[in-house]
Amino acid sequence: MPDAVSEGGAMAEERPPRLVDYFVVAGLAGSGGAVSEETGGPEPGGPVRPPRPAEPITDVAIIARALGEEVPQGYTCIQASASGHPLELSAGLLGGSQPTICYRRGRDKPPLVELGVLYEGKEHPKPGFQVLETTPYSHSANLAPPGPGHPRTYLTYRRAAEGAGLHALGITDLCLILPSKGEGTPHTYCRLPRNLNPGMWGPAVYLCYKVGLAKANTLVYEAELLGRYPEQDNEAFPLPESVPVFCLPMGATIECWPAQTKYPVPVFSTFVLTGAAGDKVYGAALQFYEAFPQARLSERQARALGLLSAVERGRALGGRAVRSRRAVAVLSRWPAFSAFHAFLTFLYRYSVSGPHRLPLEAHISHFMHNVPFPSPQRPRILVQMSPYDNLLLCQPVSSPLPLSGASFLQLLQSLGPELAVTLLIAVLTEHKLLVHSLRPDLLTSVCEALVSMIFPLHWQCPYIPLCPLVLADVLSAPVPFIVGIHSSYFDLHDPPADVICVDLDTNTLFQTEEKKLLSPRALPRRPYKVLLNTLTTLHQQLDQTYTRPEEEASLEFLLTDYEAVCGRRARLEREVQGAFLRFTACLLKGYRAFLRPLTQAPSESARDVDNLFFLQGFLKSRERSSHKFYAQLLHTQMFSQFIEECSFGSSRHAALEFFDSCVDKVHPEQEKPEPVPLVELEEPSGSELTVFITPPEEPIVAEGSESTPLYCYDGFPELRPELFESPREQPRLSPAPGPSRSAPSSPAPRRTKQEMKVAQRMAQKSAAVPELWARCLLGHCYGLWFLCLPAYVRSASSRVRALHTAYQVLRQMESRKVVLPDEVCYRVLMQLCSHYGEPVLSVRVMLDMRRAGIVPNTITYGYYNKAVLESKWPSGTAGGRLRWAKLRNVVLGTAQFRQPLRERKQQEQALREGKSSQPVIEALGVLEPQGSPLSWHDGSLSDVSLASEDPAPGGSPGGTGMALSAHSAEALDGLGGQAPKSGKRQDAVGTPRRGIGARLQQLLTPSRRSPASRAPPPELPSDLPLPARRSPMDSLLRPRERPGSTASESSTSLGSEWDLSENSLSSLSIQRSSERLSDTPAFSQPSPIEILLSSCSLCRACDSLVYDEEIMAGWAPDDSNLNTTCPFCSRPFVPLLSVQTLDSRPRDLHSTPTSTGASNRDAPIPGGPGPVLSDRRLCLALDDSSVCNGDTESVPRRVEGGAWAYLSPLVLRKELESLVENEGSEVLALPELPAAHPILFWNLLWYFQRLRLPSTLPGLILAASDGPPPAQAPSSWLPSEPAMVQIRLLWDVLTPDPDSCPPLYVLWRAHSQVPHRVTWPGTAPAPLNLALLETVLLHVGLNEVHKAVALLLDTLGSPPGGLHLQRSIYREILFLTMAALGKDHMDIAAFDKKYKAAFNKLASSLGKEELRRRRAQMPTLKAIDCRKCFGAPLEC
Repeated sequence: MPDAVSEGGAMAEERPPRLVDYFVVAGLAGSGGAVSEETGGPEPGGPVRPPRPAEPITDVAIIARALGEEVPQGYTCIQASASGHPLELSAGLLGGSQPTICYRRGRDKPPLVELGVLYEGKEHPKPGFQVLETTPYSHSANLAPPGPGHPRTYLTYRRAAEGAGLHALGITDLCLILPSKGEGTPHTYCRLPRNLNPGMWGPAVYLCYKVGLAKANTLVYEAELLGRYPEQDNEAFPLPESVPVFCLPMGATIECWPAQTKYPVPVFSTFVLTGAAGDKVYGAALQFYEAFPQARLSERQARALGLLSAVERGRALGGRAVRSRRAVAVLSRWPAFSAFHAFLTFLYRYSVSGPHRLPLEAHISHFMHNVPFPSPQRPRILVQMSPYDNLLLCQPVSSPLPLSGASFLQLLQSLGPELAVTLLIAVLTEHKLLVHSLRPDLLTSVCEALVSMIFPLHWQCPYIPLCPLVLADVLSAPVPFIVGIHSSYFDLHDPPADVICVDLDTNTLFQTEEKKLLSPRALPRRPYKVLLNTLTTLHQQLDQTYTRPEEEASLEFLLTDYEAVCGRRARLEREVQGAFLRFTACLLKGYRAFLRPLTQAPSESARDVDNLFFLQGFLKSRERSSHKFYAQLLHTQMFSQFIEECSFGSSRHAALEFFDSCVDKVHPEQEKPEPVPLVELEEPSGSELTVFITPPEEPIVAEGSESTPLYCYDGFPELRPELFESPREQPRLSPAPGPSRSAPSSPAPRRTKQEMKVAQRMAQKSAAVPELWARCLLGHCYGLWFLCLPAYVRSASSRVRALHTAYQVLRQMESRKVVLPDEVCYRVLMQLCSHYGEPVLSVRVMLDMRRAGIVPNTITYGYYNKAVLESKWPSGTAGGRLRWAKLRNVVLGTAQFRQPLRERKQQEQALREGKSSQPVIEALGVLEPQGSPLSWHDGSLSDVSLASEDPAPGGSPGGTGMALSAHSAEALDGLGGQAPKSGKRQDAVGTPRRGIGARLQQLLTPSRRSPASRAPPPELPSDLPLPARRSPMDSLLRPRERPGSTASESSTSLGSEWDLSENSLSSLSIQRSSERLSDTPAFSQPSPIEILLSSCSLCRACDSLVYDEEIMAGWAPDDSNLNTTCPFCSRPFVPLLSVQTLDSRPRDLHSTPTSTGASNRDAPIPGGPGPVLSDRRLCLALDDSSVCNGDTESVPRRVEGGAWAYLSPLVLRKELESLVENEGSEVLALPELPAAHPILFWNLLWYFQRLRLPSTLPGLILAASDGPPPAQAPSSWLPSEPAMVQIRLLWDVLTPDPDSCPPLYVLWRAHSQVPHRVTWPGTAPAPLNLALLETVLLHVGLNEVHKAVALLLDTLGSPPGGLHLQRSIYREILFLTMAALGKDHMDIAAFDKKYKAAFNKLASSLGKEELRRRRAQMPTLKAIDCRKCFGAPLEC
């Protein structure tokens, strides 16, 4: 037995959504007053039938006319067919008895409920049936003609049980039909399948009978609301006004019964109310009879009920009793009909029994306030209403299909496989469908199944599963509908001719020739065959799951066999639903290929289905035999709505995405269903907790006194508000289903459940392939960045530029060929384009998405079309800006070719006038740099450092494009010209003119520097602004320019990129899509805050350091696993991300920072020529921040550190999605993020910096840190300067272990006197001397890596007695080589090849296992691929 807890302990944690929202009492209005003379009976149009008979048929007989038998007294003889044709069984045969069927009505015995025909000798009578063998005159009742070739044919009948009462269903009418005369089965009649005239002579004759409720003396009124709880409406869910008529769909009746008639069993019914937004409200009602006082009736009403004599006026007739019908009902947002039935039945029994110590109102309020809807935390809820009444609620199976009150098993049981498929055609082609039955509880479940089996299509027309008689006018509506109604409606009225009627009691379908349905042969052949075979197989299994209702009510059954029996039913239910789902998936296979995305400014007809879907192309792709069916389907309202939902998104996007996955799984050409079910149920949470809800507490009785019952009822009482129990605490309203609370400016960039499943499966497949695993992790890293994109765009000063930056990141992601590019990345950008009015960019994103081979799902496609449709498009002709840009480029190109002529004219004019002038192209917005402090040498771009530009107000470059890069200005002035120096112009010296081709070749061909070019250029003035980075859109609107400087082959171009974009201080600009995103400038003044990050983690099991790529390779493809696997001991451990913050901002607000202009004489100046390889010491110093960032000793630094779990991108993404879903994407831009969620923050910062992606995270560090820069701070600390936060990613540990041996590269830097970040504590072991380091480097330089490995192994000695290094041999040699050569001059891929060859060579002598034991192996292929995929190696 599963664990169980009481209601008080489990439900005190939170308030889950309540099971029941309203309790309602409906019936005849008025308490003691006279009843209105006007009845509320329906008056629908259509032909009116004769009044129904007042008594059922109790006997049937056969008389032989040929033998002289007469019709017995009280019997009625059937002498003609339904259309009036004369009848004579065995007509014209000699020796025939001419049998005739007679029947009798009455109430002296139970009525007949079923008839049959028995062929003697071929079958046995059914259980409970009696055979009519003789006539009333003791002759044979054989209906067949005499002779050896004709089997003896008898009528059989089954009678209702004794004591069935006045309201027992019985046969009310009989008729015979002649199919040869064109007669069909009358509506609501059941036809026996056996021919009553099986001989060779005479026409075929069939017996039909009708089952109904025969009663008279009834007055019908419209039901009204008699009571409700609670009295006030819920704002999110007000009580509909039409509830009373749905509780009593046949009206509130007053009936006259014989005095001794027993009360019938209450009738349970269900109904569905549909709101304007399509949301459903489920109702369940229990109808019962109560005594009604005759004093409230007028004389006319009493005469109509048969209480007064019709002959003697005013004389009352005795032996009569008056009863009225009333109903109690509950309303809920959950279709828990079985629980509602048990609860309402308990209330009815409580009202007719007693006395009780608790009022009825206490049980109602207790159930409504304390019984929740089952949830994963409470999967089973056992409600004990009394010592003898219990009900069990179980959590619905978690399925992507929408929750409804459908019962596919009842649909299949009532209709059978063939008729179920016929109704599927009727619903898909939008016919008028009328479903009727004598069992009102069956109507709702079958109608719900009819609208659910066409998933993903959604019925758009009127839908009333249980239609009250007062709303029967809907049957005359000129639109398609699905309506369920009680079969007694047809006792008075015939259905309209254009309506298809389905009788659930007789399993028959009635349709006219005008509105005849398509044949099932019009369906696609193979999918229809599979559907029919599957339904037939499941229909044969239904009888095995039957359980008697009295067994289900026992407590032992609820706790033992309930799950087993209900599990079998639920499995069959899912299989029937899955069969219909497979058919619709095959029906719409490939529909997404025919969707038409919007690619231009929308028009009035943009939402037309013809513009959104290629109807003719889709129709031609189907089987020719099914074109007629598809032609009707494609022109239905529900298909148009389906295409609109796929094109523009809807609240059903998760269900539509699930359907797309089903479409991908099915194969319509197969004649067998797929082995894997389409509906994959989620694994249960593992909780078997059962919550017990105890009955309401009885009042406390004082000791020594006896408790006396206070409440006794003769019927259902009038509700008294003071007797209801108040809730223990105010329930919290559950949020309405729909999108999350993210603001419109912050779209929800998370994945759906289906996308998570696909990503999980893809990760598991990629984990087996090293290269795919690295690209899988990379793809999730880009997904993380796009998760943060809404916050990044919202905080940017230029939203449009931020969107184009995101587009460049998207292009970069595509170029890196990540595994399964995530649709969320495209979807988020499309959502932002929609919000910020950039439809053109959204179109570009969609085109790139399709170019990448990604078919957008329903959600992505909907957001795209929404962005295109709702955004404001640029005014004017399309492409106008692009044409102006082309014209600009043509003019600039013409100016470039005319430049030699201008040079000659300028030189001649300068010689004549003694001065020079500068040409200005003002019309194009292009100016030459004037007053530049730099000298222009021989035209080599290696000498060009920085170009001047006048800043616009606010510190940013002017927005009119009045600037030109250094090489463009040089091209306009002439490569042989000279620039001003010291504010004065020198006389130009004529130089030989060279062609433009030679000049371009000089620009593009690196040349060796002259010795003079190595001299540092003059210092830049402190007030000289830095060159502005152009946005990606400038490439369309401005002429293409080459980089501002081109270094020679022998130099290293570092620090030439600067970040002065309009985004936040920490944002990084984007270059062309083919280039890598820029880093923080290397040569700038020291940043006030420096952040050091390292993912190098120590495995405690083997005391070995595991580096970033090895950690990535050891992660599991599981979004819930934090462990990685150590490559040395193969044990799992949680890696850590170490963080160290160096804050050098002055504590005193009035202090001035020390100048850092001349901190290092050898340090390169920003924009100046880079060092050559011969300057080894300077090259090595480039790897150290103290050289790159100036004098770090000028300002004392405050150091803070910490370590957090280093998460896999899969785990981090899941956690980040959960955070965004719960708190909104705004939390990613709050300064509290580093303190509130440090693990997520530092992991995100690590990945974004590793991939050089712009973000707002460094700015959050500055905003959240203590002591922000004051408003009147010196200029060197203002945001207009380079970024105030510098992020450095390190390969090695941040804080060394003082008890371990120092790494070799640290010893090398110490011997070479190269500045290092930290000073290693303690002294180095004697064997690790300079000679050893030089020998290792010598072997590596001579391509003798195996000797270097062997030397280190010999020096360290074999464990455990030798020296223990936390780093592997591979890592020691690699870092040592990088320290000696510089990381920018180190080819790690070539080193890996050499080390692999050395390992294989040593393995032949020492053995691979020995080398692995001494940690001399190289990283795995998966680790190497991770390092390659994530870019250049980090700093040591």
